[in-house]
Amino acid sequence: MKKIIYLDNAATTRTSPKVVEAMLPYFTEFYGNASTIYELGTESKKAMNNARDIIADVLGAQANEIYFTAGGSESDNWALKATAEAYAAKGKHIITSKIEHHAILHTCEYLEKNGYSVTYVDVDENGIIKLDELKKAIRPDTILISVMFANNEIGTVQPIREIGQIAHEQGILFHTDAVQAFGQLPINVDECHIDMLSASGHKLNGPKGIGFLYIRKGVKIRSFVHGGAQERKRRAGTENIPAIVGLGEAAKLAAQSMAERTAKEAQLRDYLIGRVLKEVPYTRLNGDRVKRLPNNANFSFQFIEGESLLIMLDMEGICGSSGSACTSGSLDPSHVLLAIGLPHEIAHGSLRLTLSEETTKEDLDFVVETIKKIVERLRSMSPLYEDFVKKNGGERKNVQ
Repeated sequence: MKKIIYLDNAATTRTSPKVVEAMLPYFTEFYGNASTIYELGTESKKAMNNARDIIADVLGAQANEIYFTAGGSESDNWALKATAEAYAAKGKHIITSKIEHHAILHTCEYLEKNGYSVTYVDVDENGIIKLDELKKAIRPDTILISVMFANNEIGTVQPIREIGQIAHEQGILFHTDAVQAFGQLPINVDECHIDMLSASGHKLNGPKGIGFLYIRKGVKIRSFVHGGAQERKRRAGTENIPAIVGLGEAAKLAAQSMAERTAKEAQLRDYLIGRVLKEVPYTRLNGDRVKRLPNNANFSFQFIEGESLLIMLDMEGICGSSGSACTSGSLDPSHVLLAIGLPHEIAHGSLRLTLSEETTKEDLDFVVETIKKIVERLRSMSPLYEDFVKKNGGERKNVQ
């Protein structure tokens, strides 16, 4: 079997062997229902509470502010829908950005169909939200601002502390989708004035199907899943103890290794970006050059289709993405790339590569050489490319 170079860690990560090891006893040995009062069940409850303590400590939060969910999408839906319902008497206006994950955007569309008003704030050419526009969007009936911590496609990190301060000064609740940031960036909910935060286990070498929503004490958010008294009567359903244990272990490992791991990833990311921009003509980097996730590189290659590039990379054992995994199969260009001002034809030629602590410089050298060959081959079949080169006197350059 050919070697696989996995560079799609923004889509999902390999579950850490240490996480799997921590989870295994709760499938067959400590399998009791955490809501029961006998010892087998209380062992499960202890494990769940331990995971809750770990996550709270990573965020600078209290343990009773962490609520386990089935993942980031549920957490986002819960934050928006339940807040909208609970604070409807105060107002029905929500502010978000144009580059949010579809778990936010589609939930906002749902709320708009049910009588709520949503303002979608613009971002600049690097994907950073325009704070002046955010301030101007605030109305007397604004009840919630929801802006992602870091973008899942182009990696741009938002000025979360400033956004939280704006919301705090206006008495508006602030939610952030931190699915890409949790475990990759230091987060303190108090320092950033965050009232609600979404995260997902499988983005930080934990299991799939588990996540959490941080809800600051005092926020009057209602239940999203009804049917039982679990999660302090706010989220019904038998707790998924093995996955919760796995999420806790993954959060602990991510926090312990964050400084060293992300420094290495950022160094390799910059090496990758430097080589691609230097060696592949008519290429641009998407997202802020500095204010970006340590493992994210997103490029647009003119005169090619991203899907063709992905297929040919896969044939060489390289796993990448053209954008969010949740929109795989869509023929539409990325809404994020359009929001930062790219025309459709360039947005269609995008490639997202997201590294892990297992990525090596040798891996990236192979990836760059492979990209060069594939892009050259695809462009050789493009009459638009040949016409463009002829009109520009044969000059080949990169787009910065």
